[in-house]
Amino acid sequence: MTPFLLIERDGAVLTARMNRPESRNALTDPAHMEEFEALCRTIRGDRSIKVLVLTGEGSAFCAGGNVKDMQQRGGIFAGSPHEVADSYRNTIQRIPLSLYHADVPVIAAVNGPAIGAGLDLACMCDIRIASDKALFAESFVKMGIVPGDGGAWFLPRIVGMPRASLMAFTGETIDAAQALAYGLVSEVVPADQLLPHAQELARRIATNPSHALRLTKRLLREGQHMRLDSLLELSAAFQALSHHTQDHVEAVNAFLEKRPAQYTDR
Repeated sequence: MTPFLLIERDGAVLTARMNRPESRNALTDPAHMEEFEALCRTIRGDRSIKVLVLTGEGSAFCAGGNVKDMQQRGGIFAGSPHEVADSYRNTIQRIPLSLYHADVPVIAAVNGPAIGAGLDLACMCDIRIASDKALFAESFVKMGIVPGDGGAWFLPRIVGMPRASLMAFTGETIDAAQALAYGLVSEVVPADQLLPHAQELARRIATNPSHALRLTKRLLREGQHMRLDSLLELSAAFQALSHHTQDHVEAVNAFLEKRPAQYTDR
């Protein structure tokens, strides 16, 4: 079977394309979650990877859960309430945990509708760039369910509680321009320029040392729930590690010598 994630590498940048356009890249097959986990394990184990770009094949970024499976109580929606809860824990909830610990910056190139779990998936990424054809909805309430994959944690941290509440309580769809006004995405670009633009941003990020990118992402993540004094202690420890890397020495020398740095991920 064709993998759900088509992965390409260009230097230090990985691009992963969700490849089920016939289902609008819906997330219901446990194998899809396993592929996300495997990708994040690869990233954690390969320090030469510096940035991940995530996008969707076809007209949609990700349509969320498969509504037909919901109707038929199949897939991850099958079984008793306890079985469904376990199914969520063991399948789709593994994606936010994997991406949260992916170590490198993750850019969502939102090419089309990002609905329900699809919106939450975009929110799991560090940066979101939208096509002018993108649509967004925290639409769980429209199906009589709740955000089951971390949306209630991610969305308020991105757009603020009032706007997150508005999106979650109405379930209504907003377009790319509204998403930009909300701060949900950082840029809106023409559809045919989306992926090249996201990959160019990824390459700009990837010009920086791997250790600095990974530790900076960790600090940003940890800072969401730590006290200032605790974060400062962690920052001091990370900074001490950074000062003793070869890439830090190279960065300082290149700056003073007014030349491009040549990093070795050491």
